[in-house]
Amino acid sequence: MVAVLWGRVRTRRGALIAIPAVLAVLAALIVPLAMTEQCRLFGSGCRVPRVRFAPLPTRLTPLEAAVRGGYIALGDSYSSGEGTWDLDADRSYTGGAEDCHRSHGAYFATVLQGYRFALGGNLWACSGARVDDVLRGGRHGEPAQIERLRPDTSLVTLTIGGNDIGFSEIVTRCVVRLPWSSACRDQDPDIRARMAALPAGLASVFDQIGRRAPKARVIVLGYPRPFPVQPAHSVDNIGVADQGYLNGVVRSLDDTIAAAARTADGGLAAAGRPGTVEFVDGYGAFDGHELGAAQPYLNALTIDFRAPAVEPRSFHPNELGYQSFARLIDRQIQSGPPRPVYQYRR
Repeated sequence: MVAVLWGRVRTRRGALIAIPAVLAVLAALIVPLAMTEQCRLFGSGCRVPRVRFAPLPTRLTPLEAAVRGGYIALGDSYSSGEGTWDLDADRSYTGGAEDCHRSHGAYFATVLQGYRFALGGNLWACSGARVDDVLRGGRHGEPAQIERLRPDTSLVTLTIGGNDIGFSEIVTRCVVRLPWSSACRDQDPDIRARMAALPAGLASVFDQIGRRAPKARVIVLGYPRPFPVQPAHSVDNIGVADQGYLNGVVRSLDDTIAAAARTADGGLAAAGRPGTVEFVDGYGAFDGHELGAAQPYLNALTIDFRAPAVEPRSFHPNELGYQSFARLIDRQIQSGPPRPVYQYRR
């Protein structure tokens, strides 16, 4: 064993400082054995020194890892709180970025109030944000969202991807059309092309978050199904068949995000790095409370006929919807990923 260690020292200059440590370990093992043999041969009165080893580090629980630093919420309108944004009530909320429509009603506020984050939290998600807004330059003159992260950020939540596939425009074409038109599903080739380009952008987002906040647990929330599993009637000029089609688009989007998150987290786990990337499936979060239900968790359609275009708050979570999102994130904070979190008590 000594010869092997010595061989490594001679061939790797950087390991020369390990010589005292190796000798100390050998001495700690050999000296007590030698003294014990001496006492056996020459009688009593010998005191053999005890070898003391440092205690093994204690791994943090997922909850402890999440709250040890700061909490930052990034992403698009589903995280900024578009569906509950009010100009008067939210004008000066988190930096006064009115154009980003950051709202007190967003899930962020509920999550922040539910835990004692050592360094507090901030909401930097922005309505309309795409992958590029997270990575390279924020909207409305703000910096890129990842620049809000710090090495001591311990929890990041985000929704991202919906604007990259153009979901608002997709819905608009499904609403603002002639009753017999197939315009809703005619978009499918373009949607699939944008969906195919999304994984590369998501991989960059997860990589850059990990570089800026290497110890952060990153919780990525999927988008909710907007219509019932079995639509029964037209809702806001969207027929039964088109409702099913839009549900399928959201399912494909969530599956794409989930696959990218699994790949990113697999790389972190294989390297034993302290951060995580955890996908939370929000697809069925509003089950029984979709558009057209008695108590929907989404805002109904509002159209600006001057454009014509769907108003931003349409098809976004209302107060009840954001509370449902907060419960999903709360459960994930508590349970953690389906693998160990490689963070330890100091």
